[in-house]
Amino acid sequence: MSGTPGTTGRLEKVVVPVLPYVETFELGVACEVFGFDRSDDGLPTYDFHLVAATSDPVRTRFGYTIEVPHRLDLLDDADLILLPAVNSDGIALDDGRLEPLFAKLRAAVDRGARVASMCTGAFILGAAGLLDRRRCTTHWLHADRLARTYPTAQVDRDVLYVDDHPVLTAAGTAAGIDLCLHIVRSAQGAQVANTIARRMVVPPHRDGGQAQYVAMPLPECKDESLAPLLDWMSEHLDRELPVATLAQKAHMSARTFARRFVAEVGVTPARWLRDQRVLAAQRLLEETDLPIDVVADRVGFGTAAVLRQHFLRLRQTTPQAYRRTFRRSVEPVGV
Repeated sequence: MSGTPGTTGRLEKVVVPVLPYVETFELGVACEVFGFDRSDDGLPTYDFHLVAATSDPVRTRFGYTIEVPHRLDLLDDADLILLPAVNSDGIALDDGRLEPLFAKLRAAVDRGARVASMCTGAFILGAAGLLDRRRCTTHWLHADRLARTYPTAQVDRDVLYVDDHPVLTAAGTAAGIDLCLHIVRSAQGAQVANTIARRMVVPPHRDGGQAQYVAMPLPECKDESLAPLLDWMSEHLDRELPVATLAQKAHMSARTFARRFVAEVGVTPARWLRDQRVLAAQRLLEETDLPIDVVADRVGFGTAAVLRQHFLRLRQTTPQAYRRTFRRSVEPVGV
Protein backbone atom coordinates (compact mmCIF):
# COMPACT_ATOMS: atom_id res chain seq x y z
CA MET A 1 0.00 0.00 0.00
CA SER A 2 1.43 3.33 -1.01
CA GLY A 3 0.78 6.70 0.50
CA THR A 4 -0.32 7.81 3.95
CA PRO A 5 -3.84 7.51 5.34
CA GLY A 6 -5.60 10.85 5.39
CA THR A 7 -8.60 12.90 4.41
CA THR A 8 -8.19 12.92 0.67
CA GLY A 9 -10.15 13.10 -2.53
CA ARG A 10 -13.58 14.39 -3.45
CA LEU A 11 -16.50 12.08 -2.71
CA GLU A 12 -19.64 13.39 -4.34
CA LYS A 13 -20.62 11.11 -7.22
CA VAL A 14 -20.84 7.39 -6.45
CA VAL A 15 -21.69 4.87 -9.18
CA VAL A 16 -22.35 1.17 -8.60
CA PRO A 17 -22.11 -1.07 -11.69
CA VAL A 18 -24.49 -3.99 -11.17
CA LEU A 19 -23.36 -7.21 -12.81
CA PRO A 20 -25.31 -10.38 -13.57
CA TYR A 21 -25.55 -12.62 -10.51
CA VAL A 22 -24.93 -9.71 -8.16
CA GLU A 23 -24.96 -10.56 -4.46
CA THR A 24 -27.75 -8.54 -2.92
CA PHE A 25 -26.23 -8.04 0.55
CA GLU A 26 -23.21 -6.14 -0.73
CA LEU A 27 -25.39 -4.23 -3.20
CA GLY A 28 -27.59 -3.25 -0.26
CA VAL A 29 -24.53 -2.08 1.69
CA ALA A 30 -23.56 0.27 -1.14
CA CYS A 31 -27.10 1.64 -1.30
CA GLU A 32 -27.34 2.04 2.48
CA VAL A 33 -24.07 3.92 2.91
CA PHE A 34 -24.11 6.10 -0.20
CA GLY A 35 -27.70 6.08 -1.48
CA PHE A 36 -29.55 6.99 1.71
CA ASP A 37 -30.42 10.64 2.32
CA ARG A 38 -29.15 11.58 5.79
CA SER A 39 -29.15 15.32 5.28
CA ASP A 40 -31.46 15.61 8.31
CA ASP A 41 -28.37 14.67 10.37
CA GLY A 42 -26.30 17.34 8.67
CA LEU A 43 -24.50 14.72 6.61
CA PRO A 44 -23.47 15.10 2.98
CA THR A 45 -25.63 13.52 0.31
CA TYR A 46 -24.16 11.68 -2.65
CA ASP A 47 -24.99 11.79 -6.33
CA PHE A 48 -25.71 8.05 -6.30
CA HIS A 49 -26.40 5.84 -9.32
CA LEU A 50 -26.90 2.16 -10.05
CA VAL A 51 -26.03 1.16 -13.61
CA ALA A 52 -26.19 -2.17 -15.40
CA ALA A 53 -22.73 -3.41 -16.30
CA THR A 54 -24.02 -4.98 -19.51
CA SER A 55 -27.15 -4.64 -21.61
CA ASP A 56 -28.40 -8.00 -20.31
CA PRO A 57 -31.03 -8.22 -17.54
CA VAL A 58 -29.43 -8.10 -14.10
CA ARG A 59 -30.28 -11.40 -12.47
CA THR A 60 -29.48 -12.07 -8.83
CA ARG A 61 -28.33 -15.31 -7.26
CA PHE A 62 -31.87 -15.79 -5.99
CA GLY A 63 -33.57 -15.66 -9.37
CA TYR A 64 -35.21 -12.26 -9.47
CA THR A 65 -34.02 -9.46 -11.73
CA ILE A 66 -33.18 -5.86 -11.00
CA GLU A 67 -34.10 -3.15 -13.48
CA VAL A 68 -31.32 -0.58 -13.74
CA PRO A 69 -30.26 1.52 -16.74
CA HIS A 70 -27.26 0.53 -18.83
CA ARG A 71 -25.47 3.88 -18.57
CA LEU A 72 -21.76 3.24 -18.33
CA ASP A 73 -21.10 6.87 -19.29
CA LEU A 74 -22.04 7.75 -15.70
CA LEU A 75 -18.71 6.23 -14.64
CA ASP A 76 -16.75 8.84 -16.59
CA ASP A 77 -16.83 11.48 -13.84
CA ALA A 78 -17.55 9.31 -10.79
CA ASP A 79 -15.50 9.97 -7.67
CA LEU A 80 -16.10 6.40 -6.48
CA ILE A 81 -16.98 3.30 -8.50
CA LEU A 82 -18.07 0.54 -6.15
CA LEU A 83 -18.37 -3.08 -7.30
CA PRO A 84 -20.57 -5.36 -5.16
CA ALA A 85 -19.88 -9.08 -4.88
CA VAL A 86 -20.97 -11.37 -7.68
CA ASN A 87 -21.48 -15.09 -7.93
CA SER A 88 -18.26 -15.49 -9.86
CA ASP A 89 -19.17 -19.06 -10.82
CA GLY A 90 -22.22 -17.77 -12.65
CA ILE A 91 -20.63 -15.07 -14.77
CA ALA A 92 -17.98 -15.41 -17.46
CA LEU A 93 -15.43 -12.64 -17.06
CA ASP A 94 -13.73 -13.26 -20.38
CA ASP A 95 -16.62 -13.35 -22.85
CA GLY A 96 -16.15 -9.76 -24.04
CA ARG A 97 -19.42 -8.30 -22.81
CA LEU A 98 -17.72 -6.78 -19.79
CA GLU A 99 -14.86 -5.17 -21.69
CA PRO A 100 -16.61 -1.76 -21.89
CA LEU A 101 -16.93 -1.83 -18.09
CA PHE A 102 -13.29 -2.88 -17.71
CA ALA A 103 -12.21 0.03 -19.91
CA LYS A 104 -14.21 2.47 -17.77
CA LEU A 105 -12.65 1.08 -14.59
CA ARG A 106 -9.14 1.44 -15.99
CA ALA A 107 -9.86 4.99 -17.11
CA ALA A 108 -11.19 5.86 -13.66
CA VAL A 109 -8.02 4.58 -11.99
CA ASP A 110 -5.88 6.49 -14.47
CA ARG A 111 -7.59 9.76 -13.51
CA GLY A 112 -7.29 9.00 -9.79
CA ALA A 113 -10.89 8.15 -8.95
CA ARG A 114 -11.44 5.52 -6.29
CA VAL A 115 -12.44 2.10 -7.62
CA ALA A 116 -13.48 -0.39 -4.96
CA SER A 117 -14.81 -3.92 -4.70
CA MET A 118 -16.55 -5.95 -2.05
CA CYS A 119 -15.90 -9.66 -1.62
CA THR A 120 -15.82 -11.43 -5.03
CA GLY A 121 -16.08 -8.08 -6.79
CA ALA A 122 -12.28 -8.29 -6.65
CA PHE A 123 -12.44 -10.76 -9.54
CA ILE A 124 -13.92 -7.97 -11.66
CA LEU A 125 -10.99 -5.73 -10.81
CA GLY A 126 -8.61 -8.57 -11.58
CA ALA A 127 -10.22 -9.19 -14.97
CA ALA A 128 -9.87 -5.48 -15.71
CA GLY A 129 -6.13 -5.72 -14.98
CA LEU A 130 -6.34 -3.51 -11.89
CA LEU A 131 -4.89 -5.96 -9.36
CA ASP A 132 -1.56 -6.46 -11.11
CA ARG A 133 1.18 -5.89 -8.50
CA ARG A 134 -1.39 -4.42 -6.15
CA ARG A 135 -2.15 -5.49 -2.61
CA CYS A 136 -5.75 -6.67 -2.36
CA THR A 137 -8.13 -8.98 -0.56
CA THR A 138 -11.39 -10.86 -0.92
CA HIS A 139 -13.43 -13.31 1.15
CA TRP A 140 -11.12 -15.92 2.67
CA LEU A 141 -13.05 -18.67 0.92
CA HIS A 142 -12.04 -17.20 -2.46
CA ALA A 143 -8.60 -15.81 -1.64
CA ASP A 144 -6.62 -18.77 -2.97
CA ARG A 145 -8.60 -18.75 -6.22
CA LEU A 146 -8.06 -15.02 -6.62
CA ALA A 147 -4.32 -15.54 -6.18
CA ARG A 148 -4.27 -18.39 -8.69
CA THR A 149 -6.35 -16.49 -11.24
CA TYR A 150 -4.33 -13.28 -10.98
CA PRO A 151 -0.83 -14.42 -9.96
CA THR A 152 0.69 -10.93 -9.94
CA ALA A 153 -1.91 -9.71 -7.42
CA GLN A 154 -0.64 -9.48 -3.83
CA VAL A 155 -3.55 -11.18 -2.10
CA ASP A 156 -3.72 -10.65 1.67
CA ARG A 157 -5.99 -13.26 3.25
CA ASP A 158 -5.88 -11.86 6.78
CA VAL A 159 -7.43 -8.41 6.54
CA LEU A 160 -10.86 -6.82 6.40
CA TYR A 161 -9.95 -4.49 3.57
CA VAL A 162 -7.02 -3.04 1.68
CA ASP A 163 -6.68 0.56 0.55
CA ASP A 164 -4.10 0.57 -2.25
CA HIS A 165 -5.24 3.95 -3.46
CA PRO A 166 -7.02 4.40 -5.77
CA VAL A 167 -7.96 0.69 -5.83
CA LEU A 168 -9.66 -0.66 -2.71
CA THR A 169 -10.86 -4.17 -1.94
CA ALA A 170 -12.84 -5.67 0.93
CA ALA A 171 -13.16 -9.15 2.32
CA GLY A 172 -16.51 -10.92 2.55
CA THR A 173 -19.97 -9.76 3.52
CA ALA A 174 -19.84 -7.36 6.50
CA ALA A 175 -16.32 -6.24 5.59
CA GLY A 176 -18.00 -4.30 2.79
CA ILE A 177 -19.46 -2.04 5.49
CA ASP A 178 -15.99 -1.54 6.95
CA LEU A 179 -14.65 -0.58 3.54
CA CYS A 180 -17.47 1.87 2.76
CA LEU A 181 -17.07 3.58 6.14
CA HIS A 182 -13.30 3.73 5.60
CA ILE A 183 -13.87 5.46 2.25
CA VAL A 184 -16.18 8.00 3.88
CA ARG A 185 -13.73 8.50 6.75
CA SER A 186 -10.78 8.98 4.39
CA ALA A 187 -12.60 11.50 2.21
CA GLN A 188 -14.86 13.32 4.67
CA GLY A 189 -13.51 12.68 8.15
CA ALA A 190 -14.27 10.66 11.24
CA GLN A 191 -17.40 12.49 12.32
CA VAL A 192 -19.24 11.85 9.07
CA ALA A 193 -18.29 8.16 9.07
CA ASN A 194 -19.13 7.79 12.75
CA THR A 195 -22.57 9.34 12.31
CA ILE A 196 -23.39 7.11 9.35
CA ALA A 197 -22.26 4.11 11.40
CA ARG A 198 -24.46 5.19 14.30
CA ARG A 199 -27.47 5.43 12.00
CA MET A 200 -26.67 1.96 10.65
CA VAL A 201 -26.11 0.61 14.19
CA VAL A 202 -22.66 -0.74 13.32
CA PRO A 203 -19.17 0.01 14.70
CA PRO A 204 -17.63 3.06 12.99
CA HIS A 205 -14.42 1.09 12.57
CA ARG A 206 -13.53 -2.38 13.70
CA ASP A 207 -10.10 -3.43 14.85
CA GLY A 208 -7.58 -1.76 12.59
CA GLY A 209 -9.73 1.31 11.98
CA GLN A 210 -8.10 3.86 9.71
CA ALA A 211 -4.86 2.02 9.05
CA GLN A 212 -3.84 1.52 5.42
CA TYR A 213 -4.84 -2.09 5.86
CA VAL A 214 -6.94 -3.51 8.65
CA ALA A 215 -6.16 -6.53 10.79
CA MET A 216 -8.83 -9.07 11.57
CA PRO A 217 -11.11 -7.87 14.36
CA LEU A 218 -10.78 -9.42 17.78
CA PRO A 219 -13.16 -12.37 18.11
CA GLU A 220 -16.16 -11.66 20.26
CA CYS A 221 -16.63 -13.61 23.45
CA LYS A 222 -18.42 -16.89 22.72
CA ASP A 223 -19.35 -17.52 26.35
CA GLU A 224 -21.86 -15.13 27.87
CA SER A 225 -20.28 -15.68 31.31
CA LEU A 226 -17.27 -13.55 30.28
CA ALA A 227 -19.27 -10.80 28.57
CA PRO A 228 -19.94 -8.81 31.78
CA LEU A 229 -16.26 -8.99 32.66
CA LEU A 230 -15.28 -7.67 29.23
CA ASP A 231 -17.70 -4.78 29.69
CA TRP A 232 -16.20 -4.05 33.10
CA MET A 233 -12.67 -4.18 31.71
CA SER A 234 -13.67 -1.76 28.93
CA GLU A 235 -14.98 0.68 31.54
CA HIS A 236 -11.81 0.51 33.66
CA LEU A 237 -9.03 0.62 31.08
CA ASP A 238 -7.20 3.26 33.11
CA ARG A 239 -6.58 0.79 35.92
CA GLU A 240 -3.89 -1.81 36.36
CA LEU A 241 -5.70 -5.04 35.41
CA PRO A 242 -3.39 -7.99 36.07
CA VAL A 243 -4.62 -11.50 35.39
CA ALA A 244 -4.82 -12.21 39.11
CA THR A 245 -7.30 -9.37 39.61
CA LEU A 246 -9.38 -10.37 36.61
CA ALA A 247 -9.39 -14.01 37.63
CA GLN A 248 -10.59 -13.10 41.10
CA LYS A 249 -13.41 -11.02 39.63
CA ALA A 250 -14.36 -13.97 37.39
CA HIS A 251 -14.21 -16.35 40.39
CA MET A 252 -11.54 -18.53 38.79
CA SER A 253 -7.92 -19.38 39.42
CA ALA A 254 -5.46 -17.31 37.43
CA ARG A 255 -4.43 -20.31 35.30
CA THR A 256 -8.03 -21.33 34.57
CA PHE A 257 -9.02 -17.76 33.76
CA ALA A 258 -6.12 -17.23 31.35
CA ARG A 259 -6.90 -20.50 29.55
CA ARG A 260 -10.64 -19.76 29.46
CA PHE A 261 -10.10 -16.20 28.18
CA VAL A 262 -7.98 -17.35 25.24
CA ALA A 263 -10.40 -20.15 24.42
CA GLU A 264 -13.45 -17.88 24.43
CA VAL A 265 -12.11 -14.52 23.24
CA GLY A 266 -9.29 -15.70 20.98
CA VAL A 267 -6.44 -13.63 22.44
CA THR A 268 -4.76 -13.27 25.83
CA PRO A 269 -6.18 -10.83 28.40
CA ALA A 270 -3.11 -8.63 28.00
CA ARG A 271 -3.50 -8.45 24.21
CA TRP A 272 -7.21 -7.72 24.50
CA LEU A 273 -6.54 -4.90 26.96
CA ARG A 274 -3.81 -3.36 24.81
CA ASP A 275 -5.98 -3.33 21.73
CA GLN A 276 -9.02 -1.95 23.59
CA ARG A 277 -6.81 0.80 25.02
CA VAL A 278 -5.74 1.75 21.50
CA LEU A 279 -9.39 1.93 20.45
CA ALA A 280 -10.19 4.13 23.45
CA ALA A 281 -7.21 6.34 22.61
CA GLN A 282 -8.52 6.74 19.06
CA ARG A 283 -11.81 8.08 20.36
CA LEU A 284 -10.06 10.61 22.59
CA LEU A 285 -7.74 11.67 19.76
CA GLU A 286 -10.73 12.19 17.47
CA GLU A 287 -13.03 13.89 19.94
CA THR A 288 -10.82 15.91 22.32
CA ASP A 289 -7.79 18.18 22.39
CA LEU A 290 -6.24 16.40 25.37
CA PRO A 291 -2.43 16.20 25.25
CA ILE A 292 -1.08 12.84 24.12
CA ASP A 293 0.34 12.02 27.54
CA VAL A 294 -3.07 12.66 29.13
CA VAL A 295 -4.73 10.42 26.55
CA ALA A 296 -2.18 7.71 27.32
CA ASP A 297 -2.86 7.99 31.05
CA ARG A 298 -6.63 7.93 30.66
CA VAL A 299 -6.63 4.73 28.62
CA GLY A 300 -4.18 2.93 30.88
CA PHE A 301 -0.93 3.13 28.91
CA GLY A 302 0.64 5.51 31.39
CA THR A 303 3.01 7.34 29.06
CA ALA A 304 2.88 8.76 25.57
CA ALA A 305 5.80 6.54 24.57
CA VAL A 306 3.92 3.36 25.46
CA LEU A 307 0.80 4.61 23.67
CA ARG A 308 2.86 5.37 20.58
CA GLN A 309 4.40 1.90 20.60
CA HIS A 310 1.04 0.13 20.63
CA PHE A 311 -0.61 2.62 18.27
CA LEU A 312 2.08 1.96 15.69
CA ARG A 313 1.66 -1.79 16.11
CA LEU A 314 -2.09 -1.76 15.61
CA ARG A 315 -2.70 1.29 13.41
CA GLN A 316 0.50 1.63 11.38
CA THR A 317 0.66 5.32 12.33
CA THR A 318 1.41 7.52 15.34
CA PRO A 319 -1.16 9.09 17.69
CA GLN A 320 -0.14 12.55 16.51
CA ALA A 321 -0.57 11.63 12.83
CA TYR A 322 -3.89 9.97 13.57
CA ARG A 323 -5.15 13.11 15.33
CA ARG A 324 -4.04 15.34 12.45
CA THR A 325 -5.96 13.13 10.05
CA PHE A 326 -9.18 12.58 11.95
CA ARG A 327 -9.52 15.37 14.50
CA ARG A 328 -12.25 17.80 13.46
CA SER A 329 -14.54 19.52 15.93
CA VAL A 330 -15.66 18.29 19.31
CA GLU A 331 -19.20 19.21 18.30
CA PRO A 332 -21.11 16.05 17.25
CA VAL A 333 -22.65 15.77 13.82
CA GLY A 334 -26.42 15.41 14.00
CA VAL A 335 -27.98 13.49 16.84
